[in-house]
Amino acid sequence: MKTKILVVDDEKDMTRLLQRTLEPEIDCRVSMAFSGKMAQSILEQEQFDLIICDIKMPGMDGFELLEYINKNFPELTVIMLTAYGNIESAVKAIKKGAYDFVPKPFELDEIVFKIRKALERSLLIKENKRLIKENRTGQKLIGKSEPMLKVFDQINLVASSDVTVLITGESGTGKDIVARSIHALSPRKGNSFIPVNCPTIPENILESELFGYKKGAFTNASADKEGIFQEADKGTIFLDEIGDIGPSIQTKLLRVLQEKEIKPLGDTKILKVDVRIIASTNRDLEQKIADNEFREDFFYRLNVLPIELPPLRDRVTDIPFLAEHLIHKHCDKLKKEHKVISEDVMDLLMKHSWPGNIRELENILVQGILYSKSNVIELVDIPLNGNSKKRVGSKKLNGEIGKLPYKEAKEIILHEFNHDYIGAKLSINDGNITHAAKQSSMDRQALQQIMKRFGINPDNFR
Repeated sequence: MKTKILVVDDEKDMTRLLQRTLEPEIDCRVSMAFSGKMAQSILEQEQFDLIICDIKMPGMDGFELLEYINKNFPELTVIMLTAYGNIESAVKAIKKGAYDFVPKPFELDEIVFKIRKALERSLLIKENKRLIKENRTGQKLIGKSEPMLKVFDQINLVASSDVTVLITGESGTGKDIVARSIHALSPRKGNSFIPVNCPTIPENILESELFGYKKGAFTNASADKEGIFQEADKGTIFLDEIGDIGPSIQTKLLRVLQEKEIKPLGDTKILKVDVRIIASTNRDLEQKIADNEFREDFFYRLNVLPIELPPLRDRVTDIPFLAEHLIHKHCDKLKKEHKVISEDVMDLLMKHSWPGNIRELENILVQGILYSKSNVIELVDIPLNGNSKKRVGSKKLNGEIGKLPYKEAKEIILHEFNHDYIGAKLSINDGNITHAAKQSSMDRQALQQIMKRFGINPDNFR
């Protein structure tokens, strides 16, 4: 099937010129629309691989059409045409989700080159859409930026092989979702995917969990127990934050990678295992090697197929798409009416440095959903730019709650705060109390007691 391109421009001579040039040059079919409304009508009836759209048009301009496309056809790649020298408009178009821009008048060779690059990108986005559909976890990799398209390409390349993958990147960039996506696209997808959060398990327990043990191997070992490697037979094990494990476990895992075999604690027999290992870390493993904290031979066995995830600050053009996805996801979870972000909030999100990456963005948006009193999330509703200090209880204290006795007013505010705060943590972690407690810097038991006191049910956030 031929590539399909839609050119949108009120200058009919321009659209026909592009049609005559592109159809033989790129071997594609070019459709024409002479207004934004006409383009809308065509898009509702037909699928395209690329849109080329002028910014300045009567009626619905290019920005309005771009907003419509991003909302209704988020996978579509868009190139904007803009008057020569109007760089401000071009930058605005990129911020609003356009892939690229071409100033008028343009050289035909230049626009053909940019269109070829944009079509390559469209192909990668289609592959990403397929990857998302096949990822049975329901978690999504969202992005249209160049760094993320590179990640999508790498995932598709490594998924079909059976070698070890090391995923690197800062905390909160989505390393676990990449690992699940690789498994979902691999020949092992019909078998187990078992994640292991290495830092949360003490080293002596981690060894027995991974490799299993025989009855009597240690105190309280009252029966034989299979390890995770046996449970994951013919499947995948995801060793999350592997940079935090100790030398003893590194040595044993090196043997698994080299020999494909394990030895349970207290056993004299060696067992063969058929498991793919995917590992992740936010640490600089080469520095840990230099500090004698990580085995060099183990690192090279892990780092066969590396994938580096970009931090959110290096892919800010993905923020509108991430925000839309996260708001939709958590409005559904929290049983809230669907909300949108105000322009002021979006501007602030685009300028923020995001030290906590996507996890921080998700946390902020969940709080925005909970605190906003309308279907629009405003600056006062999100914990950025000093707004968080203004929120809790301030509106209520200015109203009827200020007339209540202190103890009663305090209990009402505590009830709302705990429902909002803990609800946000549980929503982000799919109702997992252990993970919510860790993110809240709390003991799990203490969090459970608070939830019991205020009647917070984790099942409502799964």
